[in-house]
Amino acid sequence: MKLNCDLGESYGSWTMGQDEAVMPLIDMANVACGFHASDPSIMHDTVVLAAKYGVMIGAHPSYQDIIGFGRRSILHTPAEVRALIWYQLGALSGICGAEGQQIAYVKPHGALNNDMMRDPELLQTVMEAMATWRPGLPLMIPVSLDYPAQQEFADRCGVPLILEAFADRAYDDTGQLVPRSQASAVHDDLTAIVDQALSFACRGGVHSLSGRWLELPADSICVHGDSAHALAAIRAIREALTSPGP
Repeated sequence: MKLNCDLGESYGSWTMGQDEAVMPLIDMANVACGFHASDPSIMHDTVVLAAKYGVMIGAHPSYQDIIGFGRRSILHTPAEVRALIWYQLGALSGICGAEGQQIAYVKPHGALNNDMMRDPELLQTVMEAMATWRPGLPLMIPVSLDYPAQQEFADRCGVPLILEAFADRAYDDTGQLVPRSQASAVHDDLTAIVDQALSFACRGGVHSLSGRWLELPADSICVHGDSAHALAAIRAIREALTSPGP
């Protein structure tokens, strides 16, 4: 089970996250491409840091929304979506190439990610943009009970999927993340976070907030590096995943 984290989300003199401390503990770095956060220098620093620790580099494109941190939905035509994907992949790819690295996968950010998981036409546009830009480039999406249909859709588009789960977020009975506006949506207990990570890694699923068992096979677990207890949680998950079983 691989750990992924959203990194490179600082901007100019404004710092976001704990990238230098987090990078050695993860397997996959989702690097902001300048539309919701980051700038050329931060993108370069993040790529260099990932290369130093042998971490896979993923592009983390979003709507063009620096002010809203990419969390606001923006209506686009399919042609505009394809262009904004290509633009951001091109920017990160150029920096990666200068450092002898390559984009290994794509994980859309924020509202773009949420919107495409609700809108099959938008999901198809994102997949088509990726397949055109580089055939075989994998797409990371949040795993839900709809993953078989999404897998079939991705197969038709020729885009490999990486299914992502969350260790610190509660799931509802449909396999969707409980909205942050609801109570108990985010786990803040370290033991609960580690237990949920191990449940995905060892049992192929998780219990919903109401107690229903959900079969959710995941390839990667997202860990967040921008909260007060993030580093302790990431270290605990890494240790739990790498410790020998009983």
